[in-house]
Amino acid sequence: MRQVLLIALSLIAAIASAAGGDRYSAVTPDRALVFPRDHGSHPAFRTEWWYATGWLQTDSGEQLGFQITFFRARTQADEANPSAFTPQQLIIAHGAISDPRRGRLWKDQRIARAVLGLAGADETDTRVWLDRWQLARSAQGYSARIDAEEFGFDLALQPTQPVLLNGRAGFSQKGPQPRSASYYYSQPHLRVTGSVTREGQVASVTGTAWLDHEWSSEILDAEAIGWDWIGINLDDGGALMAFRLRDAAGRQHWAAGTLRSADGRTQTFEPEQIEFTPGRRWRSPRTGYVYPVEWRLQAGALAITLQPMMDDQEADSRMSTGAVYWEGAVTALVDGKPIGRGYLELTGYGERLRLP
Repeated sequence: MRQVLLIALSLIAAIASAAGGDRYSAVTPDRALVFPRDHGSHPAFRTEWWYATGWLQTDSGEQLGFQITFFRARTQADEANPSAFTPQQLIIAHGAISDPRRGRLWKDQRIARAVLGLAGADETDTRVWLDRWQLARSAQGYSARIDAEEFGFDLALQPTQPVLLNGRAGFSQKGPQPRSASYYYSQPHLRVTGSVTREGQVASVTGTAWLDHEWSSEILDAEAIGWDWIGINLDDGGALMAFRLRDAAGRQHWAAGTLRSADGRTQTFEPEQIEFTPGRRWRSPRTGYVYPVEWRLQAGALAITLQPMMDDQEADSRMSTGAVYWEGAVTALVDGKPIGRGYLELTGYGERLRLP
C-alpha cells in the first residue's frame, strides 16, 4: 500500500513541477461551446473532469446512489521527450456507490499515465477510460462502467433534456479574479438503466442522473480553500446547480448557480443571490473531519433544505487526487416535502483542496 501511495504522489507531483503559467490555455468569456466537440477532452487546459452522479432503485426496491468521475490532468513533462512513457496527461478515476444498508460508501480509485492506450481521453467526443473503467457518449447517450474488486456498475444514461450551459453561455466565473474561471455545462435528468454489483451479487437498477463536464487552467483563487456544490434534478422536470467557494474562515468567497425551470427557461444567479447555510454536522470516524450534511440553500427566490441519503458518504482519494471530500446523494425539500433528488459535494473541510 505504501508503495502504491508513493507512486500516486509522484505522478501528482509531476503536475506541479516548475514551469511557467503559459503552459496551459486560458479560459476566456468570448469562446462559445460547440457540440459534440466540447463533449470531448481539452488537453491544452490544466484540469478537466467528467462527473456523473445519480439515484438508483434496485429491482427489490433498494435506494442507492452512484458516482463516477474521470479527471484529466496535463502534466509539466517535457513535450520534446520522445519516450512513449512520458506522461503528458494523467487520467484519474473515482467510483462509488452510496448504500444505506451498508452504512458507508463502496468506493475505489485509479490513476494512470495516458500512454500506450491503457488510459486516455478522446478529443472529439466523450470517451475517457482507465483500463476497464470507462465513461463514453454515443448517439444513444452515455455508458458508465466501473469494475472494482468489491463492487461495480454498468449503466446506460440517456439524455431527456438539452445541455444546460452554466454561467455566461458556459463560461463559469469561480472568483473575482478573471483567471478564476472554467468552461462548464451540465446534463440533468439522464434516464438510467443497468446493473450494480456488490460483493458478487448483481442487481438490475433504474434511476435518474446528472452529468457535469468542466475544464479549466485555474479555478481556485488563493483565498478559497474548498467548495460546496449541489446538482438537483427537480421532480417537476426543472434542474438546479449551485455552488459556493469558501475562505479559511468558512465565509462565502464566491458563488453562482443556474436554474432551469420545467418550461425550459433558464435563470443565472449572481454571488449575492446564492446562500448556503449549514445545518446538522457529522464527524467522520476515519479522518475526524466534520462535514455539514444537512443544509438550507437559497437560490434566488427558491429556498430548499438538503437531507442526505446517509451521513457517511466521505470519499478518501489521497491515493489519486490527494483529497478527502464528502460526496453524496441528497433529497431536496420545501416545507418538509420532497421536490427533487441530487448530489452534494463538500471539499476543503479537513485541509485546503488542491486540484490535480
